[in-house]
Amino acid sequence: MSVTTAPTLTINITDKAAEEIKKFMAGEEDLPETAGLRVRVVPGGCSGFQYSLNIEEDSRQGDYVLDSNGVRLFVDMFSAQYLNGVEIDYVSTVMGSGFTFRNPNATGTCGCGSSFTV
Repeated sequence: MSVTTAPTLTINITDKAAEEIKKFMAGEEDLPETAGLRVRVVPGGCSGFQYSLNIEEDSRQGDYVLDSNGVRLFVDMFSAQYLNGVEIDYVSTVMGSGFTFRNPNATGTCGCGSSFTV
């Protein structure tokens, strides 16, 4: 009899990104202990897919639940295939600040950096 296990999923949150996520979550009222950051890939953007980050109160059935740098992450099965090995960082520049994604699975990105192709 063979045993099937779910493929492993690794997402790295940098120190700066973790700090920003924790700060944002601390500012939300009445978040339960089960709350975390949903990291998703959704169709859209000029390259085909774009990233989505949302605070959610709990995971959903079938989600991967990870911990990276003290941040609980929820990833659905569809998104997991595109997010394995991704690094999420937070950068501040003269042009603004926000989260950036380094995705080893992407074969191309758009000029704005917010969407990708695989």
